[in-house]
Amino acid sequence: MSIIKGVILAGGTGSRLSPLTKVTNKHLLPVYNEPMIYKVIKTLTNSGIGDITIVLGGESVGDFVRLLGDGSEFNASFSYVYQQKAGGIAEALYLTKKIVEGDKVAVILGDNIFENTFKSEIEEFEKTNAYQCCLFLKEVKDPKRFGVAELDGRNTIKSIEEKPKNPQSNFAVTGLYIYDENIFKVINYIINKIGYSKRGELEITDVNNYYIKNYKTKAVKVDGFWSDAGTFDTLIKSSNFIQSVLKKE
Repeated sequence: MSIIKGVILAGGTGSRLSPLTKVTNKHLLPVYNEPMIYKVIKTLTNSGIGDITIVLGGESVGDFVRLLGDGSEFNASFSYVYQQKAGGIAEALYLTKKIVEGDKVAVILGDNIFENTFKSEIEEFEKTNAYQCCLFLKEVKDPKRFGVAELDGRNTIKSIEEKPKNPQSNFAVTGLYIYDENIFKVINYIINKIGYSKRGELEITDVNNYYIKNYKTKAVKVDGFWSDAGTFDTLIKSSNFIQSVLKKE
């Protein structure tokens, strides 16, 4: 197993999936044959990460713990952190500081469904100090919905713009990020110098842009399927993809 720690961010209200989320957390909803969070856990474990901290919120914490336990079912070890209220991806990650500080960390959003695993990228990041951040990009038809990477001729990320009116590319930044041991120093800088955005969140785009400007950041283009599953359309899109894969097996 990798020594890189894993973090799954599974808080949030899931308001885009109401009324499905009135009585449960969206990450417990099914993506075809399994709870959504199973797919996300397996993205990490199949990439070689077994030490995983899960950030939870809302009223479904007990349901998560009953479902997932200590992680042994997944050949992993789980820790849990509670986020009092939604404050952005970077804030949720910052809550894991006491557990993962001092280690490299792979962070994944709890509604991101990937076809691929990322074992080679994890191993490379673990063994080399050639770069301090790794961001995973996917070409999409509707980049205005996402954080969009501006790339130079060498496929180096120049900057990221959140939900741009005039996207600089069609490459969306997916909800998988790998950071070095400086991540909590960077988030602390964002807290003190930039602060929360107009929507009341500590933006992961600000964190990523800091890495791009001050450290070496690698861009990995994702070839296989990727989608969030946080809307009705993307939830069924993800379920249909999983069904198609299982039918082929």
